[in-house]
Amino acid sequence: MSYARRSCICGLFLLFLALVCEANSGFIGVKDSHFELNGSPFLFNGFNSYWLMHVAADPTERYKVTEVLKDASVAGLSVCRTWAFSDGGDRALQISPGVYDERVFQGLDFVIAEAKKYGIRLILSFVNQWNDFGGKAQYVWWARNAGAQISNDDEFYTHPMLKKYLKNHIEKVVTRLNSITKVAYKDDPTIMAWELMNEPRDQADYSGKTVNGWVQEMASFVKSLDNKHLLEVGMEGFYGDSIPERKLVNPGYQVGTDFISNHLINEIDFATIHAYTDQWVSGQSDDAQLVWMEKWITSHWEDARNILKKPLVLAEFGKSSRGQGSRDIFMSSVYRNVYNLAKEGGTMAGSLVWQLMAHGMENYDDGYCIVLGQTPSTTQIISDQAHVMTALAHSFN
Repeated sequence: MSYARRSCICGLFLLFLALVCEANSGFIGVKDSHFELNGSPFLFNGFNSYWLMHVAADPTERYKVTEVLKDASVAGLSVCRTWAFSDGGDRALQISPGVYDERVFQGLDFVIAEAKKYGIRLILSFVNQWNDFGGKAQYVWWARNAGAQISNDDEFYTHPMLKKYLKNHIEKVVTRLNSITKVAYKDDPTIMAWELMNEPRDQADYSGKTVNGWVQEMASFVKSLDNKHLLEVGMEGFYGDSIPERKLVNPGYQVGTDFISNHLINEIDFATIHAYTDQWVSGQSDDAQLVWMEKWITSHWEDARNILKKPLVLAEFGKSSRGQGSRDIFMSSVYRNVYNLAKEGGTMAGSLVWQLMAHGMENYDDGYCIVLGQTPSTTQIISDQAHVMTALAHSFN
């Protein structure tokens, strides 16, 4: 390649980065049940990559973070959801209550700095329902070791010691000064939103009332530290007792949350749902799963628009490559549904596929792994959705 052509390509890429950085300035907010950025409607297509901090904790592995964020940006993706927790275990961020590994925190610093570079907004989650990367079970183990009498893991939502542990972690993350950008997390618009918990569930109280009290307390605490960023719960979308007939939309069971009442809390800025038809309604045919999926999304969109009056994000969805049927057909159907609902004023704001990985991460593959460029048809479907959502947002101006 000639020097002139190489210089031209480098110049175009630098221009692209400059445009990305300009588009990434300003905090994303909410107005009239839709997202806004710098006074204009904001719609998006995005992705989950839970592993970013974990991998970035090792500086020799950080190129994988860069690869995913760069490729996602080139494809038009603009929001990424990832973990701001790792409690106990391998490469723990929080080694024990209030004790942190600076090396891992610097990994999260790097993730935020790279996301800013490539124009990707981040949704950062504070703790896990599940045991992966510690979760609420790790908090319970810590508290029991400190002498607390705790009968089950769902006391996470009510026990004072456990709530204090989590508040301490939230404060540590929100007030963190990024070692690379020198900007405090709470002042960085690269972060789109905080998430209280990945997929909260409560087997001790299926009504959703216990989780509701916890959400109110934690949401108020987050907003006392940071009123610039948006906040969401991290919910899957299961209905509870507040509107009994809506429970018929659930996939046959409740999990201790209430999509309506949990999201009506004032400090919660937008609603989320997750959906895994190949797990939740696995006995049904591919066509029946798509019908169920459309009903699940549409039902929550109706409630977000008419009852909550807040934006809605499909924050996790995917189809395992190890199961039946076509992932491309499934994703195209979901994206079409999201787009058609988004056209009705922007309350349906976007979706985050589970999940993007870098090349050479096969050991992380849970069946839902997508490497951009590795499967051209899937990459094209994801990129096309990003571009039509961006175009739709511009048409609202």
